[in-house]
Amino acid sequence: MAHAGIGADLEGTHAVAAALDMGRVTHLTVERGRAKNTEVRHLIELAEQRSIRIEYVDDVRALAVTGAPQGVVARARPIESISLKAAVALAENPALLVLDHFEDPRNVGAIARSAVASGMTALVMSSRRSAPLGATAFKSAVGALERIPIVMASSIADVLKRLDQLGLWRVGLDGAADRSLLGLDLLAQPVALCIGAEGSGLSRLVADRCDVLVSIPMVGATESLNASVAGALASFEVARVRGWVS
Repeated sequence: MAHAGIGADLEGTHAVAAALDMGRVTHLTVERGRAKNTEVRHLIELAEQRSIRIEYVDDVRALAVTGAPQGVVARARPIESISLKAAVALAENPALLVLDHFEDPRNVGAIARSAVASGMTALVMSSRRSAPLGATAFKSAVGALERIPIVMASSIADVLKRLDQLGLWRVGLDGAADRSLLGLDLLAQPVALCIGAEGSGLSRLVADRCDVLVSIPMVGATESLNASVAGALASFEVARVRGWVS
């Protein structure tokens, strides 16, 4: 079932262009002063080809959520989420990225970019107490949220229980874990990488339901990595262990 509002409001040239390519945009609003800008002009031409309603205004910022909408905002048909079982079945050797109550939509967008770039097969998020998948996340994702299947679940802890039943290893990132993420053999098998929220990390129940907790070894003295950076490193380690990148 569709999670209400996933990608329904968009802003910024890259996010709107990606949604146009997917045929989701229903209404485009453009600043008159930017209509001749090359990127914006391209969006207008695509919208005209698809008979999408275009509205011209003096300033789109009153309609925007982010601070830099780049002269364009759009309304679109929401993206439909898929079931966890369907997400696992998408690939012979699935690699899911599970976000445990991320709070910053910019981090959600950034980690989606890494997930797509590294070949992760689906993104799992909580539908409660998490950053909304709205304009900010889609702008930060620069099109990536259009390209990765999304699972919305009411409980991440329940997701991990079901993933065990579906035959996936559950690997959680925990800065205090003794075992290293790097070279972890389990990543070559069907796996779900669990990334904790900014600051608080994995919730207790989610951590308890992981098969193994791992950390990212660091040379310099820093308390922790940004959640989206940690997710990016973990996603590319999956790709490296599987031989997708070298």
